[in-house]
Amino acid sequence: MNVVHTDKAPAAIGPYSQAIILNGVLFTSGQIPVDPSTGEIAGETIEAQAEQVMKNLAAVAEEAGTDLANAVKTTCFLADMADFAAFNEIYAKYFVNKPARSCVAVKTLPKNVLCEVEMIAAIEK
Repeated sequence: MNVVHTDKAPAAIGPYSQAIILNGVLFTSGQIPVDPSTGEIAGETIEAQAEQVMKNLAAVAEEAGTDLANAVKTTCFLADMADFAAFNEIYAKYFVNKPARSCVAVKTLPKNVLCEVEMIAAIEK
């Protein structure tokens, strides 16, 4: 089991890792739209926040030796299901391979952000 950490994605804000690699599979923690260069939430719209989430996931994947094209499953959390269509527009630009996915609305997300995404991806060697 290997712990993944990159400064190109936000540091964990609790007792967890950005991601773990086990038997050639990457398991990311949920990524929220924190800009790692500033530590601030990136934007106020679902579109801006979703873009940052995808960039954070891509950075963690890259550090682990894979990319979003190798995603097999994502779990998406939205603060408001009314943002579903707009979120999907951004999501579809990054996950062109259409991995399996769950998407749910939740009452509150960390730092009151609008979305969070976690991912499971294969690491091809």
